Amino acid sequence: MIVALARHPATSLPAGTCYGRLDVGLAADCWPDFLEALAASGATRVWSSPARRCVEPARATGLPIIIEPRLQELDFGTWEGRRWSDIPRPEFDYWAADLLARAPHGGETGAALIVRVSAAWDAIIAPGKDCAVITHGGPLKVLTALAHARTPDLAAPAPPFGSVNIIQR
Repeated sequence: MIVALARHPATSLPAGTCYGRLDVGLAADCWPDFLEALAASGATRVWSSPARRCVEPARATGLPIIIEPRLQELDFGTWEGRRWSDIPRPEFDYWAADLLARAPHGGETGAALIVRVSAAWDAIIAPGKDCAVITHGGPLKVLTALAHARTPDLAAPAPPFGSVNIIQR
């Protein structure tokens, strides 16, 4: 079974903006290489986060799509839409000191992210069919770790926008 783990292309938001559940569009003209890489993966279906930035490229593949809410990005609570530089440093440092147990102001803990993405992973691999998964940086850290039977590291760098990582199971 092949699973193509893909991070959505770049968004239209200015760099340095905090967004997770914020539903934003994609930057113009950032799709051709992304769609080509997905087509080359051999996927026969696409699992997608419900966010527009994932659903739009999923639809563009022309493959059957399964919208999976558990593939949403981490909920950053009241930080959504703010510049990272505008978030008070003590709040950010408090959260970053324990990503698993602490949530961004009013958001979701890393542990909750891992639980829901792990459940999505189980649903994705259960049919045993080649597929693509279009989601976000946080969920991709979890999915990649699960695909390689490792513990997720939420502090690790996220894959680049528009990247496609082919996993052979």
